Amino acid sequence: MNPEASIPSQSSPKLFRAALVLFVLLVVAVITGFLPRLRHRAAWAAETRELAVPTVAVVVPAPAKPMAGLPLPAEIKPWIEAPIYARASGYLKRWLVDLGERVEAGQLLAEIETPELDQELERARHQLAESEAALALAKTTAERYTELLKTASVSEQETAEKQADFALKTATVKAAQANVRRLEELKGFARITAPFAGVVTARNVDVGDLVTASGGKELFRLAQTDKLRVYVRVPQAEALKIAQGQSAELVIPEKPNLVFTCTVARTAGAISADSRTLLTELEVDNSRGEILAGCFGEVKFVGAKGAPPLTLPGNALLFRAEGPQVGLVLPDGKVELRDVKLGRDYGAFVEVLGGVSTNDRVILNPPDSLADGATVRIAVAAKPEAAPTGKGK
Repeated sequence: MNPEASIPSQSSPKLFRAALVLFVLLVVAVITGFLPRLRHRAAWAAETRELAVPTVAVVVPAPAKPMAGLPLPAEIKPWIEAPIYARASGYLKRWLVDLGERVEAGQLLAEIETPELDQELERARHQLAESEAALALAKTTAERYTELLKTASVSEQETAEKQADFALKTATVKAAQANVRRLEELKGFARITAPFAGVVTARNVDVGDLVTASGGKELFRLAQTDKLRVYVRVPQAEALKIAQGQSAELVIPEKPNLVFTCTVARTAGAISADSRTLLTELEVDNSRGEILAGCFGEVKFVGAKGAPPLTLPGNALLFRAEGPQVGLVLPDGKVELRDVKLGRDYGAFVEVLGGVSTNDRVILNPPDSLADGATVRIAVAAKPEAAPTGKGK
């Protein structure tokens, strides 16, 4: 056997194993080199897909704070106020109350001397007595003629005349009595009394002044100020929020640290065509006399009727040809463009009267290219502070 021929047969398995090891090492090197690159490429592709979806911040519409009240000018008037005139002519004999005094109902304020009325009343009483005497004679005559008619001593014509004369004298007496009562009532007006309890806010006469019953000047002015009426003209935009029994705050410029609580008593029920306002009457207690009737103040209504409107930040709005819109993020991440109806503008906040609810997520700072149906990712969900009311533009 040739020993040289056996050498190749013995070295072939060694070469094969060496080649296999070399191939494995080569494959491992290739895999080791390409795997990081493949991972990097996959990560880059994932990041690219993620960046392709825009990230947006959203905000939830929030109800406006209860209406703090827009200060409205108010006119304060007495609960009852009446000028007092004379019903009898004459000269002022005396006055018993002066400016600023408090009087009770029926209290005597002044007395008037009425010499002409006294003479007229005296003459009317004498005329009444004359008429009563004539009536007595007419009655006696009518009764006598009625008896004589039974015996045919007088004619029916004469009896009828006497009966008619009796009826005429009766009517004359009643007329004279009515005239006396009228003059006595006028004489009673010589005593000027207070029609209600209150404060004398004006005295325009003095002793000896001529007082006339018709076309005369005002003698006194009486006002009841324990309770006051406050009149406010509410703008049309706020008129529907005013309800009877609603509370309001009254502030007097001279007493800025005092706030008086008043209540809506009634409204005019219609908008004034001249000012487009609703005349509203309120009541305020003034038993301590801290408010002077006739002055001006400011009223703020509180507890307005109706739910407060929703508000959104001004940078959540899109203004397009279709009108104001907002972008909403739906649960599946899709965008929905929705038309909204705007109310008052508070600067940073805007009232939204329709189109959104408190469950919607509204996109902040929406891009002009925002389209309906686009996919977005939410970064921050926030609920804004409610816009302050009463400071709208």
